[in-house]
Amino acid sequence: MSDARLNYLGYTKAEWEALLTELGEKPWRAGQIMKWIHHRYMDGFTEMTDISRKLREQLAERGHVRDPEIITERVSVDGTRKWLMRSASGSAFETVFIPEDTRGTLCVSSQVGCALDCSFCSTGKQGFNSNLLAGEIVGQLRVARRRLEEAYPDRTRAVTNVVLMGMGEPLLNFDNVIAAVEIMMDDLGYGISKRKVTISTSGVVPGIEKLIKTTDASLAISLHAPNDELRNTLVPINKKYPIAQLLDVCTRYARNLGEKRTITVEYTLIDGINDQPEHAAQLATLLKDFPCKINLIPFNPFPGSGYKRPHNINVRGFQDRLVRAGYSVTVRTTRGEDINAACGQLVGEVADKTRRQEKYKRIATGTAS
Repeated sequence: MSDARLNYLGYTKAEWEALLTELGEKPWRAGQIMKWIHHRYMDGFTEMTDISRKLREQLAERGHVRDPEIITERVSVDGTRKWLMRSASGSAFETVFIPEDTRGTLCVSSQVGCALDCSFCSTGKQGFNSNLLAGEIVGQLRVARRRLEEAYPDRTRAVTNVVLMGMGEPLLNFDNVIAAVEIMMDDLGYGISKRKVTISTSGVVPGIEKLIKTTDASLAISLHAPNDELRNTLVPINKKYPIAQLLDVCTRYARNLGEKRTITVEYTLIDGINDQPEHAAQLATLLKDFPCKINLIPFNPFPGSGYKRPHNINVRGFQDRLVRAGYSVTVRTTRGEDINAACGQLVGEVADKTRRQEKYKRIATGTAS
């Protein structure tokens, strides 16, 4: 087993209890250890003064507590922060903190690169390198909280919400993502409400099927088109899992959430591509039996995309048509654009991006041999 796999940041409560039982210790000590790691940001076992020296030595022999390495930290003029961090694979991935008046949202990566190659997303153009381990996913939250507490001792900036909308497709790294989400929501971890931890997917239907049996975290789907023909172009995984299948499985997932919680539909507006009145009308019809919130995202340009940001009048017109149809619709404010931290702009530094890209694209679309 590699050293990276023994990073205790990714251990859930159940995994801690199993390990402690194996070591002849009481399972309830899992709570003590998790509080040291996630509440007090412990890095060395010698600091755990309420457990025995023998146990501390045993834990140190088996693994470590290690945050992802920060390569760079950039701060936007609007207060957005972006960290470039190094993964166990040697490649780099990005994490973004977005401050708002009443909350602070951390956009977390789940993979280095992405195999799905959505045409409007710069991350996909980097190819795919590797999955992030559970400890590397949780580590992004731990790093952000520590850095923000250092920068803002008065806690005027803090992480209140987590969205797995950074680099990668979370449901193609299912086990690591679920473990990380469990730790984020556990009171012994970071105690973030299930309403405020959101898993975003481009439409990996089998992954959503597994989510139904695994978690009740919030869910967002990256739709971006009101019909299969257009979505096949923008989101290629739609060729494998078309819109009808996606909405069906999401409807079943929503039953786990209770009456007051709904799924979020993400829709990136691209000038002249999917932002016209007829697209809004089609979207309103498509979602008429699908309780949801709609989040409109004006496209953020990047070199070589071939797409343009929509005109503001088209964005507002699109929103107004959906609101008149009875939907709750928000328009995402572009943040951190001056440091390339806006939605769809995360690229990291993906090493060896061509060797693995085709292999994982086949896995993602179900065409692997």
